Amino acid sequence: MDKQRNIILAVVLTALVLFGWEAGVGYFYPQANKPQPVEQATPTAGSTGKPTREGGLTDSGEVALEQQDLKTALTGGNRVPIAAPGLSGSINLNGGVVDDLVINRHRETVKKDSGPVRIYSPAGTPAQQFARFGWVGQGVKAPGLDTPIVWTAPAGARLTPATPVTLTWDNGAGQLFTLTYRIDDNYLITVDQAVANKGPAPVTLQAFGVVNRTDRTASLDTWNVHSGPIGAFDGSVTFGTNYKDVVSAGNIDQAGKADWLGFTDVYWMSALAPVNTAAKGTFRSLGNQIFRADLVYDQKIVQPGQRLAVTTKLFAGAKEHNVLDAYEKAGIPNFGLSIDWGWFRWFEKPIFWLLTSLFKLVGNFGVAIILLTAIVRGIMFPVAQRGFASMAAMRAIQPKMKAIQERYKDDKQKQQLEIMALYKQEKVNPLAGCLPMFLQIPVFFALYKTLILAIEMRHQPFVFWIKDLSAPDPLHILNLFGLLPFDPPSFLAIGVLALLLGVTMYLQFKLNPAQMDPAQQQVFALMPWFMMFVMAPFASGLLVYWITSNLLTIAQQKFLYSRHPQLKAMAEKEAQDKARASERGKSKA
Repeated sequence: MDKQRNIILAVVLTALVLFGWEAGVGYFYPQANKPQPVEQATPTAGSTGKPTREGGLTDSGEVALEQQDLKTALTGGNRVPIAAPGLSGSINLNGGVVDDLVINRHRETVKKDSGPVRIYSPAGTPAQQFARFGWVGQGVKAPGLDTPIVWTAPAGARLTPATPVTLTWDNGAGQLFTLTYRIDDNYLITVDQAVANKGPAPVTLQAFGVVNRTDRTASLDTWNVHSGPIGAFDGSVTFGTNYKDVVSAGNIDQAGKADWLGFTDVYWMSALAPVNTAAKGTFRSLGNQIFRADLVYDQKIVQPGQRLAVTTKLFAGAKEHNVLDAYEKAGIPNFGLSIDWGWFRWFEKPIFWLLTSLFKLVGNFGVAIILLTAIVRGIMFPVAQRGFASMAAMRAIQPKMKAIQERYKDDKQKQQLEIMALYKQEKVNPLAGCLPMFLQIPVFFALYKTLILAIEMRHQPFVFWIKDLSAPDPLHILNLFGLLPFDPPSFLAIGVLALLLGVTMYLQFKLNPAQMDPAQQQVFALMPWFMMFVMAPFASGLLVYWITSNLLTIAQQKFLYSRHPQLKAMAEKEAQDKARASERGKSKA
């Protein structure tokens, strides 16, 4: 009776978790995963948009308005074109602002004709994000954030890896300011800020660089993947500051020397890094869902006839691990750690390296995942073999264990001591059968993080309808694989891959010896279908890994049964006994 009650309780709790999770989160945390509005800000339609892992505007009205504003802002002239292999766009001479950048190597969607990902948009547009460099002057007119100045560029200037561009501005009081932009083949723009004091008196100036953006385009910030303010200070990368923290505090002055700082999404990042000069970093909330990262250098006195210069590197692009690592080797401290690998990066990065190496070999990430699974299962095969042998030994001593349990049923302590002595005498480890499963957990988690973090996996197809292994299966059974015009909720979005996962897991569990506890056996019988619902919203690549692992485990089980025929015979006998018991129960009923 107690066992039946436990089964019913397990089923009820499972259903409660399955169907009540989203409702519970929505009730208790109605603003979860949504950027917090600024109290004094005017609400807009975009503030209600739900962030996605890709980031970007999600409200159709704002998307249309963004396109309209871009046409107006970018066709007004007075701009210096940017043309590099990694980035394209322009510099606005009104303020010398880098506010028009697209990432050439990454498309907006899986469609081959979709445009490149836009990372920078001018101020005032719904997706505004830009970088600006200037000076704050003490008693002297300087190109600050609030100074409406127009920089002068050489005729026909065009920023390319081979042609740097220098902008100039004379304040009319003896100080000549210059901004020299240089760009590489990837996502780095180097900015040399300089001022020459040709006046009769010393002037006090302070150089700065800022990144300004809205969080309307921010990607989803979750417990295991950070999206928001980011930086490295005194050699340590911090992921702990979120947009809502900045809103609450107003300004957050980061302690220590700024190695670099800016804002990150899951796949994209914009950051400033000083070169050979100490600087401080601050994150600010400007209201109306606008945020700013300030990189501020020490204040300096420039004597007549002298020149002051600082250099800042601006990263604006995709978080490709090899590019970030190269910039770190070139002098930006810990830049490769801007990818939020988490505490287990020592294990995740080798898995990522192996996966990308297999991809280079076969040219398809889905096939690479299958090969990775085979390698992992191959490495763990000796462990699985020992676990299976241990399971066989456990089955062999079952009569002795039952005798001990019956003999000492009124003395649990003595019963445990006798069972442990039996394990020692028979040289059996009851946990050895679970070891392969525990060893797979780090691999599974590493692959999970790789799929949701690594931009190298974004938009990578497998076969047929799987066009993006980093996204969930796009075809769902409930809407007849897209024929019906609705999207089921995530926990009911069962696709072909989720169904295959449930079926293969069911077949795998069927091969296992029956559990001694009937209640435990019932839970194992429900587990495949429960996991089918749980895993349905996950990345397709993760389901490919799990299905492959199940199939390899089934093949492994059959092989090991051939090596341990007594275990197979015992499993078959238990199944027959169970079937007979079930028939007797039906006949009595």
